[in-house]
Amino acid sequence: MVVFSQPFVPGVKMKKFNIRKVLDGLTAASSSSSSSATAQPGSSRENDVIQETLQSDHFQLCKTVRHGFPYQPSSMAFDPVQKILAVGTQTGALRLFGCAGVECYCQHESGAAVIQLQFLINEGALVSALADDSIHLWNLRQKTPAILHSLKFSRERITYCHLPFQSKWLYVGTERGNIHIVNVESFTLSGYVIMWNKAIELSTKTHPGPVVHISDNPMDEGKLLIGYECGVVVLWDLKCKKADCRYNYDEAIHSIAWHHEGKQFVCSHSDGSLTTWNIRIPAKSVQIITPHGKQPKDGKKPEPCKPILKVEYKTTRAGDPFMVLSGGLSYDTVGRRACLTVMHGKSTTVLEMDYPIVDFLTLCETPYPNDFQEPYAVVILLEKDLVLIDLGQIGYPIFENPYPLTIHESPVTCCEYFVDCPAELIPALYSVGSRQKRQSYSKKEWPISGGNWGQGTQSYPEIIITGHADGSIKFWDASALMLQVLYKLKTAKVFERARGKEEKANTEIVEEDPFAIQTLSWCPESRMLCVAGVSAHVIVYRFSKQEVTTVVVQLLEVRMQCELNGGDSPDPGGEQTPTLPPPGGASSSPQDSEPPAQPSTGSGNNSSDGPKDNIPCLQVRSAPLKQSPGYQVELVIQLVWVSGEPPQPITSLAFNSSYGLVVFGNSNGLAVVDYLQKALLLHMGTSELYSPAEPYQRQPRSPRKVRQPSGDIPTGKSCMSRLSNMYSESVKKLLSSHFTTCDSNDGSNTTEDRCKSPTSDARDNSFTRSRSSSVTSIDRESREAISSFHFCESYPRKNDVAVGPCVLVGTTQGTVLMVALSLPPGGDQRLQQPVGISPCGSMVTLKGGILTMALLDATGALLPPAYEPWYDPNASDEEKEKSRRRRPASPPSSQDGPDPQFAVLCSEKQAKVVAMPSQTRIYKHNITETSFVLRADVVQMGGAYCIACFCANGHIMTLSLPSLRPLLDVNYLPLTDMRIARTFCFSNLGQALYLTSPTEIQRITYSQETCDNRQEMLSELFTPVETPEAPNRGFFKGLFGGGAQSLDREDLFGETGAGKASRSLAQHIPGQGGMEGMKGAASGVVGDLARARIALDERGQKLGELEDRTAAMMASADSFSKHAHDMMLKYKDKKWYQL
Repeated sequence: MVVFSQPFVPGVKMKKFNIRKVLDGLTAASSSSSSSATAQPGSSRENDVIQETLQSDHFQLCKTVRHGFPYQPSSMAFDPVQKILAVGTQTGALRLFGCAGVECYCQHESGAAVIQLQFLINEGALVSALADDSIHLWNLRQKTPAILHSLKFSRERITYCHLPFQSKWLYVGTERGNIHIVNVESFTLSGYVIMWNKAIELSTKTHPGPVVHISDNPMDEGKLLIGYECGVVVLWDLKCKKADCRYNYDEAIHSIAWHHEGKQFVCSHSDGSLTTWNIRIPAKSVQIITPHGKQPKDGKKPEPCKPILKVEYKTTRAGDPFMVLSGGLSYDTVGRRACLTVMHGKSTTVLEMDYPIVDFLTLCETPYPNDFQEPYAVVILLEKDLVLIDLGQIGYPIFENPYPLTIHESPVTCCEYFVDCPAELIPALYSVGSRQKRQSYSKKEWPISGGNWGQGTQSYPEIIITGHADGSIKFWDASALMLQVLYKLKTAKVFERARGKEEKANTEIVEEDPFAIQTLSWCPESRMLCVAGVSAHVIVYRFSKQEVTTVVVQLLEVRMQCELNGGDSPDPGGEQTPTLPPPGGASSSPQDSEPPAQPSTGSGNNSSDGPKDNIPCLQVRSAPLKQSPGYQVELVIQLVWVSGEPPQPITSLAFNSSYGLVVFGNSNGLAVVDYLQKALLLHMGTSELYSPAEPYQRQPRSPRKVRQPSGDIPTGKSCMSRLSNMYSESVKKLLSSHFTTCDSNDGSNTTEDRCKSPTSDARDNSFTRSRSSSVTSIDRESREAISSFHFCESYPRKNDVAVGPCVLVGTTQGTVLMVALSLPPGGDQRLQQPVGISPCGSMVTLKGGILTMALLDATGALLPPAYEPWYDPNASDEEKEKSRRRRPASPPSSQDGPDPQFAVLCSEKQAKVVAMPSQTRIYKHNITETSFVLRADVVQMGGAYCIACFCANGHIMTLSLPSLRPLLDVNYLPLTDMRIARTFCFSNLGQALYLTSPTEIQRITYSQETCDNRQEMLSELFTPVETPEAPNRGFFKGLFGGGAQSLDREDLFGETGAGKASRSLAQHIPGQGGMEGMKGAASGVVGDLARARIALDERGQKLGELEDRTAAMMASADSFSKHAHDMMLKYKDKKWYQL
């Protein structure tokens, strides 16, 4: 048992005992094996000054909302009255969409693919059929849908389901060709079964195959149309329990559609043909057409085409009917994209889609199948998109999609989350982003318009930034659990596109996506953006509301060469350690070691017969660049080849708008660039950052002995691959590809491996692409890379008395170093005088690579980096001067005590709090021993600050500041692929997110307050809407019986008429979302109305049952009275001996 203790301080009031806090502490101790916060002796003063307000009961973890396109969709359904769309996926997920901002996600526990969905139209319920032969009834009347009933078939495979409008009897077709009937209210099977051998002709010698279609005649509910895969269609009389007609065709059937009058139906076949049948003429089809087949002149049968997977036949009152179909293209259209065909009258329109079609539905004005359908739109579910086309306008334009379904337009490679941003940011981004939208959308409103927004109280702005494989960056408005794209930036516009083989020479080192975003840094206050790509390039952007044409793109080429060969440690007294200037002295000039890098517009020179040298991976655009309002290029920085070796990937990046500096690092060291002067200030190897008095050596982190790597073992690529023997091989492989940090070059490292695109792992969601082993990773850990930066105003050296601009540098081996900055005065002098840089040596060492760093003042409040307020770089000089005043520097901390600041440092293994300027450790906490931290951030919660961590073993933890007390430890999400590791990020106010699939973002909260208010924030799917009136039969149809024929299904399918079904056929499983859940979970006015309606229904049902029982009792009493009277008359005049 581990006890968390703090030093006793006389005179300080003890905190209130909290049993939940103790339990959370025990949980943290048991899960991380070694989670102890220890205080340095003699540090009681900090406890006296800083009163921590965050407690364990402020934290709770739960999912909030999921955004994006449903990953691997498999089925779709639409409620024409509620205007709600449901999409099922191959992983058992359900996504429900209404109007903009109304989204819902739920999951089947089995994870089996959803093969079909059926709404109980306007009833707030949904039936799902899964590939594991189970059907489920979902209650949509509550904000979080839940399963009311489940039915698991054990002897037959489900292939097709059909639920007639306003019916409680669900038809279930199976692979054996049988049809079973389920009561959706009780989810019990009826004894009524349509067996395949009774449906087909007795003379048929072969099995007809699975049931591929079921539907009732629109005009006669007693006639059921059954389609078998072999091409046989049967019109079944439900009352007589026999087949009325059989229709035979020699091609397999894929789908069937009725004409609304119930006299004809259309079948789509595997040879690309459509057959039209009259129900009274089963011998021969009325018409056979092949929409995309070539018609021979000799009258022969058209050439076969690809199967028509689905057809829908919709009628209109004033015009020709619509026939919509997918597939059916000619076989000679090799490589042609998937198409949707719309046949209207004599015109045939073929609409090409970007992705294969999964399913489509024609949206109609009426839910009644026996009325004119009046189609107005077609919703098309593609493998990676959702498209709606407008049938009411010429050319069938598409509707503008209000859902955030384009997250995966290019694979996401990195992600950042900003909460409580400046209020003017979202309008500014929306203003420039709205000009990027295409103008060819339909003018009508989005037809999927059901549901209501949540009534949440969150009002702070939230922005999500995603970086993509094609070099694009998207800004999203994520406020109030919604997601809407604001602005899209294409970084690839800065570079030339390789068109010919000759031009591809510079990009051959990048595997697939040379423009992919590796990491990004954004300052909301100054609106500046800095991005790093996989081709070892950095681009600095400024935000402007005005369009500008850049004649020459400013380019700075940086030559970073590693001074180590084979991972040997340098000699502390050798030539490669520069002479440091005295404290507060001059800068370390780049002229000391390397020729100065000057701004240029082209690449370096390369000898035609020698190795590549001074050549960047990408060619910057030479033509003038037209830059629209939004983010505009300020400077491009490129690392170049050095003596035939490609530049190493950039592993860390930071900038400061107040200082005008960009700093980035990789496995060769770091570079500091002044983007105002467009000059390289300094680039140094990691070892040169250490003080001459400090020995540059590391203790081995593993008990294994160092071995020389053999030629057949691939070299390690991660700064986090220092693994113990207890790690599983999958975790080892996971670690080896996290940072894509490059090791020293040898024969086993190919050029392509060293400049690897992160999307290669994002597209392959497994560990098989990892190219390293734990042995070689341990052997190579002497190669120290830069893992993080933090700009701050602090004490550069130990025991300094004045604060100044600094950069904290974290390395992959757990060292935190300090670099002092000397900035010239503002104005013109800032653009003319050089910036001084002085490495001050190491400050502290932690286990594992450094992930995040921050600074607290003496009261425990976060000291944010200085920033420059935003100004438009293309505005007039007067406006620039007004808005360009630098924010006053943070006031110096009180000098009453020796330690007025605290440095918060977090690595892959532990966290430390160090007092400044004494650089003494105040607190230490070992986060984990058996795993490692993937992401850590210092975040704000409830007016205080804490460290939030996400570990590779799935644990999410929070630690108080500065004492590092464990506040939360939840085993939330086992790491299954690199996508989660690459995109997981925390933000302020208890918010976090990650990419749960290649197409979806999952947002979570670790705030107790947000969890408590989650129900109010969620949108409502079900709203009380009156069902449209049934179509008028008309006088003559009513007189002569030409209207729709109803069927008493209760008498036919109920237990009285059909008997009981076999118990071994299916098992009923009650769900957790029963009537009690329905009553308790819904909230708001809609929930009250729904509950009132349910109560009225229940009351009416009970009154009806009471009336039935009363009538039965009265009938029984009358019968008894009659029998008694008859008996009295019979024996009235008889003697006793005659009885």
